[in-house]
Amino acid sequence: MHKDDLMTPKERIGNYFSGKEIDRIPILPFLGTIGGSVSGITLREGRASAQNQAFMQIKCYERLGNDLMNIDYGLHGLGAALGSKLNDPEDDIPAVSEYRLKDLSELSQLDISDCDSKKDLVLKQHLDATQILLEKYSDECGVDITVPGPFTAAASLYPVEKLLRSIRKSPEDVHKLMKLCTQGLKQVCSEFIKLGISITLCDPVASASILSVSNYNEYVKPYTAELVDHIHSLNTEVGYHICGNTTKILKDMVSTGVDMLSLDSAVDMLYAKQTVGDGICLVGNVDPVNVIMLGTAEEIDEAVKKCFIDASDNKNGFIIATGCDIPSKTPLTNLDAFMSSARKYGKIYKNRS
Repeated sequence: MHKDDLMTPKERIGNYFSGKEIDRIPILPFLGTIGGSVSGITLREGRASAQNQAFMQIKCYERLGNDLMNIDYGLHGLGAALGSKLNDPEDDIPAVSEYRLKDLSELSQLDISDCDSKKDLVLKQHLDATQILLEKYSDECGVDITVPGPFTAAASLYPVEKLLRSIRKSPEDVHKLMKLCTQGLKQVCSEFIKLGISITLCDPVASASILSVSNYNEYVKPYTAELVDHIHSLNTEVGYHICGNTTKILKDMVSTGVDMLSLDSAVDMLYAKQTVGDGICLVGNVDPVNVIMLGTAEEIDEAVKKCFIDASDNKNGFIIATGCDIPSKTPLTNLDAFMSSARKYGKIYKNRS
């Protein structure tokens, strides 16, 4: 437990969502990329073993006292399991270097059982890292797994530009790909849920800057809803994040049935509260680049305060967070400043109604 807190993360989150007294509003910064800087190892080293992966999260928690630790299955995890090849940068997130599908006519060649941890050693490593965190902090802090949403999973098998072209030219094949990815993600989520953790879906390729609203509703929403229903059937909650400006699809995102909606900094938090706050907990959304990485402590403080003013009275709850992943080059003093301001205003606004 962090020295500046009066409750453990599990106590705080449990009390918050049951309407009981808390010491402050929960804080959930995106720590996937900056975890290497905090822990003193490269991201490549962090990916090398379950122990290293868990080590990064442990060091973040020890320094920051964030309210949930996170293991990242990887936006391209499903694609890699099914045959796409990834690069291995020293201090960045892996990208696809070779796509498994050259054409959607090859879909029948994919075997969804390759996503099983008995075959996918990377998935097995993520599960082992999760288990390490659970064994160390089971009574104190929960663990969350980030998995790609169905459309981003599809884009890890087939290049996004071809995928968008196929929406126009062969929509039925795109639906077949989406169905396959959804089934694979159900399998992956089920393995993590057996360990007793929550799920966050991250679907950046479904961004409104890439897809139209109508395409989101046809090719993303039904498959996301199906995956959410599956996760709920296993008695687990689901968070949902799409990068960029999702203002036009806020209601559609909520209609997938997710329990928490994580908003990027491009979305006006006050508008989101007024538009969908009656039906969902909002998470966000301090700008991770212009404010957290490049800003001063004073600018960080003002941005955090604005989020609390705009959304801390949301009827279904509010969690302060960054709008997306914090860049690896962010000064750690700025990260500390974010946590300090979030604690300060989390205490001030905890009883706001």
